[in-house]
Amino acid sequence: MNSPPDKSGSILERIPEATRLRRRRLRRLKDVLARRSVSLGGMSVIIAITLIFFYLLYVVVPLLRPATAEPLASYPVPGSERPTLLLAMEEQAEIGVRFSADGEVDFLRLADGQLLSSQRLPLPPGVAVTSFAVAEPSTRTLAYGLADGRALVVRHDYRVTFPNDRRLITPELQYPLGETPLVVDPQGQPLQRLAVQVGEEGTTLVAVTADGRTVLSNLRQEESFLGEEMELVEAHSEIPATIGRSDYLLLDPEQSQLYLARRSGELARFDLSDKEAPRLLEQLPVVEGGEQLTALRLLAGGISLLVGTSSGRIDQWFTVRDAQNQERLQRIRSFAGSGAAVLNLTPEYARKGFLAGDAEGRVTAYHTTAHNTLFSVPLAKGALRQLAIAPRADALLAEDGTGRLQLWRVDNEYPEVSWSSLWGKVWYESYPEPAYIWQSSSASNDFEPKLSLTPLAFGTFKAAFYAMLIGAPLAILGAIYTAYFMAPRMRSKVKPTIEIMEALPTVILGFLAGLWLAPLIENYLPGIFALLLVMPLGVLLFGFLWSRLPDRLRHRIPAGWEALPMIPVVALLGWASFALSHPLELLLFDGDMRMWLKSIGIDFDQRNSIVVGLAMGFAVIPTIFSIAEDAIFNVPKHLTSGSLALGATPWQTLTRVVILTASPGIFSAMMIGLGRAVGETMIVLMATGNTPVMDMSIFQGMRTLSANIAVELPEAEVASTHFRVLFLAALVLFLFTFLFNTLAELVRQRLRGKYASL
Repeated sequence: MNSPPDKSGSILERIPEATRLRRRRLRRLKDVLARRSVSLGGMSVIIAITLIFFYLLYVVVPLLRPATAEPLASYPVPGSERPTLLLAMEEQAEIGVRFSADGEVDFLRLADGQLLSSQRLPLPPGVAVTSFAVAEPSTRTLAYGLADGRALVVRHDYRVTFPNDRRLITPELQYPLGETPLVVDPQGQPLQRLAVQVGEEGTTLVAVTADGRTVLSNLRQEESFLGEEMELVEAHSEIPATIGRSDYLLLDPEQSQLYLARRSGELARFDLSDKEAPRLLEQLPVVEGGEQLTALRLLAGGISLLVGTSSGRIDQWFTVRDAQNQERLQRIRSFAGSGAAVLNLTPEYARKGFLAGDAEGRVTAYHTTAHNTLFSVPLAKGALRQLAIAPRADALLAEDGTGRLQLWRVDNEYPEVSWSSLWGKVWYESYPEPAYIWQSSSASNDFEPKLSLTPLAFGTFKAAFYAMLIGAPLAILGAIYTAYFMAPRMRSKVKPTIEIMEALPTVILGFLAGLWLAPLIENYLPGIFALLLVMPLGVLLFGFLWSRLPDRLRHRIPAGWEALPMIPVVALLGWASFALSHPLELLLFDGDMRMWLKSIGIDFDQRNSIVVGLAMGFAVIPTIFSIAEDAIFNVPKHLTSGSLALGATPWQTLTRVVILTASPGIFSAMMIGLGRAVGETMIVLMATGNTPVMDMSIFQGMRTLSANIAVELPEAEVASTHFRVLFLAALVLFLFTFLFNTLAELVRQRLRGKYASL
């Protein structure tokens, strides 16, 4: 019998050689295009990631630049030759003001020192000026103390207009309490030391008189008896002379605290809540033995004291509650100077920084919260007479010992940022101890931003840990069973079902976790913990009973389909756990587990780590499961067949051959799942409560780096410290993910090389 002709050969013979060559060239062209397209796509991804990195770095780098100061102008003091009592600048640092000891007020253009106007204060003729005081710098208010026991309160202001679309700043003087000096000491003694503060509720002046008394005068405006006019009500009192004649007087902006101090370093703090009956709160030394107190000022906000000493050291003090719940002054941090005595302390208007001028004419800028020395420049060869800083802290003005004014530009945009303020514990004002705090905004004007990244990084790791704790074991064990034990037909249903879960938007998961899952867990908290015990024991018990069934019953379920009867068992065990929740709560926790937890010192937050672990675990399960299942399923069949042929059991084959061979893929699945958990935003944003706390408790929430960026970046002022620190958080998250994935790839390659010979 003749065999049939080779049709394929005949067809090939019928194809012209030119056509075959054209097809081969076309295939080669397609291969080249595909290879280059894949290469181009890979390079594009690398370039995009690199550009993201450099953009983040571009925004963050200004935080790392050091503060600088450079001279702009130097000229003789204009106007009166009498000693200068105060130098100040308006907000734009274009116009300065000089108050002299004879009551002359000179306004000058700072760029060249040109005298713009000169005004004389309405001081009583023949009455000498004996003291001078400045209120909170932002109020631009000051007071002249007189030899007859009176004081004149003055305010310098700047009216801004725009004639012909050009900014015009017009300086002027105001007298908030009238042009007639006010009585501070009814006995008429000269006021040798003076302190003043003004506020909405009134004005307080404190003075040390020539005969050694410390007197207080409080003035407030009240409606007259007829209710038509406002009249000024005065109240006078004396402060107990607990430390003798005071050399320094400080009054806080709230007019509730008074500090009296001597050059020897003895300080007394008084409570002025009742202006007619001041009360001594404490008395203590604020300098060490052998030192002298040479400068004393209040930091912006009036909570902290800045103490300058003859040794050049500057200390920050503020009140802290002691074991008896009493507020006591405590030295919080110190700044080492050049060794020369500190003579000038000038705090910034709004931030927690200040300038210090020493006896050698050097000016140094510090920031208290960052505990940082920003810059130090020599302004003169001797001690400075006066030192002022602009309201925006972008310029400083000083008068040296030769009678010249020096104007310097200051570049100090981000003094709050330092390694210690970002990553270390910081002792903030009014806090009982150092702490890691993220709190970027407040309704108070005196608020200081607290920008520690530590609680955010901690929250990121905490959320990822609980998500992986719940999601990773379920995903990997499920992948092992699906790939190795499950029947192919059942696997074809289960695997796509789990993988399609990854398409569920995380915002939906976060919405469900925050509004449905969190209240459910709160109401059935004992049932959640019962589930951890009931589920594994129930599954083991069912497996044991299943193994004891007669063969004719067990074999009705085909091999690889054993998971099917487990579905109703798992559902029943879950229902039983929740059904036991309220009886267990009544039996073990007196009907309220949350109150029981609180009684033993454990706080319960509805949106806590349990909610995050369940929601984020549900989100990462499809990713880990899919990659791990593919890695296990793709283990070469000759390895498993050979192991079984040599007498190994399926379980031994799984543990000693399959899992080892698939370990690089399983590890990759874990790392990709961890990366997903670390970078997750919407679930943690909606399910954690967004509380940046450092607590590993499963009953407390957290705030992650990604969620914090999503919440605060739209509200942050562009190029502000807050804005750039948020980008720094993004850079930290980027670098962490990059370094962790790089390390994971190295481990994966090592595993791959180790088990490649199997």
